[in-house]
Amino acid sequence: MRDFANLYKSLDETNKTNEKVAAMRDFFREAAPEDAAWALYFLTGRRPKRPVNTTKLQMWAAAAANIPPWLFYECYEATGDLAEAITKVLPDEGGSNDAPLSVWMSDRFFPLAGLSEDEQKRSILGAWAELDAGERFVFNKLITGSFRVGVSQDLVVRAVSQASGIPPAVIAHRLTGSWYPDEQFFTQLLHIDEADADASKPYPFCLAHPLEAPLETLGQPSEWLIEWKWDGIRAQVIRRESQVFIWSRGEDLITGRFPEIALAAQNLPEGTVLDGEVMAWIAGRPLPFLELQKRIGRKTIGKKLLADVPVVLVAYDLLELDSHDWREHALVERRAALEELVGAEHQDSKTIKLSLEVPGETWEELRETRKQSRSLNVEGFMLKRWDSPYLAGRKRGSWWKWKIDPLTVDAVLIYAQRGSGKRASLYTDYTFGVWDGGQLVPFAKAYSGLTDQEIAKVARGQAGGRGGHLGER
Repeated sequence: MRDFANLYKSLDETNKTNEKVAAMRDFFREAAPEDAAWALYFLTGRRPKRPVNTTKLQMWAAAAANIPPWLFYECYEATGDLAEAITKVLPDEGGSNDAPLSVWMSDRFFPLAGLSEDEQKRSILGAWAELDAGERFVFNKLITGSFRVGVSQDLVVRAVSQASGIPPAVIAHRLTGSWYPDEQFFTQLLHIDEADADASKPYPFCLAHPLEAPLETLGQPSEWLIEWKWDGIRAQVIRRESQVFIWSRGEDLITGRFPEIALAAQNLPEGTVLDGEVMAWIAGRPLPFLELQKRIGRKTIGKKLLADVPVVLVAYDLLELDSHDWREHALVERRAALEELVGAEHQDSKTIKLSLEVPGETWEELRETRKQSRSLNVEGFMLKRWDSPYLAGRKRGSWWKWKIDPLTVDAVLIYAQRGSGKRASLYTDYTFGVWDGGQLVPFAKAYSGLTDQEIAKVARGQAGGRGGHLGER
């Protein structure tokens, strides 16, 4: 725990990318595999189920600090972070426990969920007494489910790659999908053999940046594949070892939620991975995303929902064919193979459809075509260089998303609440109302979209005017 707390401190104290990567690289080189695995688990944004109710933690912390609950709540409001508030109000005297991170997880964290309230309290108070302030803060982050630090998955992948000598693309692939952070996993992660055996494992998704420069700086439209930007669930469909797996971009296994796509994928050749968009689709056109949401949270899909909200996969890339990784092939080659595999004919009757190219010889012509986006229930265009490989993560220059401007609504800011974390002392959480006759009716909340300077301006009461603008979603 001490080493992991020191790593957290190093990452939190710098905004320099190379220093963050170096700190993680050194940690992964020196840590025991079982501890490195848990650190990797948390650094990549994964978190186990919270074992203790946070209200109880607040009560126990206030009692341990000998302060009334209202005063603890004020401290919590000031910091905006429960883990930090608990750490700051507890007495400074704390020990230092030499137990490694993996032991803390197996012996102290996971047993909490099965204990009575009194046993939980004794265990938590004991943990606070055994840890110094830095270790206690990280422990509190873990038990409150709020652990996060300023590193992206790409930086974590770079650090593990530098520590092991395994290429970043291989590390990124091995970190996708479901895995449990133990010694065996970390040992396999660093294994020199790059042939991974897990049939269900997806590839890291290639992501696009919003279009930044004038279109004319991109060269000719003929250098780019122009597609509609579909408004669905980004997914990879995998057909390996006679099984089908559907993974969302968030690395959730969603096969059971879309049985019609899984059934259609059984007809794909063995060793095939498609990248595409799961879409609600009726009568040859996509439905609004709100319709698809009706199926997202369901564990079981009934016949009525299957009939009311049928889905398709709009496929736009081919990542694996005949069990060979095709990501290094240029898009023009991947696209040709995808068209041969999926085919553009009989699109209306297919559950796995080809994302069709949008024709246009000039950028001006494409600007005019893009105006149809909203009526087609799409978000604009995707621009992908024909000569680009399929890269892991968000890389500039190869893929751009050219989205339509969101709809706006005139609204009145009627309530403001304090934010959390670094914005705990600022009013950053807003409630908006619209006029209904002479009455303001609350209709939406917003937690992002303003810069720090704009937030400060709102806090000073200088926003001005009768209304502002709130984005479409």
